[in-house]
Amino acid sequence: MNNEEVKVYSLSTCGHCKSTKKLLGDCKIKYEFIDVDTLVGEERKAIIEDVKKVNSRCSFPTIIIGDKVIVGYKEKEIKEALGI
Repeated sequence: MNNEEVKVYSLSTCGHCKSTKKLLGDCKIKYEFIDVDTLVGEERKAIIEDVKKVNSRCSFPTIIIGDKVIVGYKEKEIKEALGI
């Protein structure tokens, strides 16, 4: 298992986002997440711009593992990127 930083941009109501967080938790992976739909105003705009830099469609979940970006709940790709 690698020690890459893991960040998840998600929506609080998204099933795929919840599945991603559950997978990371089940695998005992430390990660940061931002539920974009719970933000407001300038903070929300800034985070959406951050997401668009790595995922032009701005869809969720957008998962960043080190320098790898995975869009959507793709269990196999996530595990491969994590080295598990």
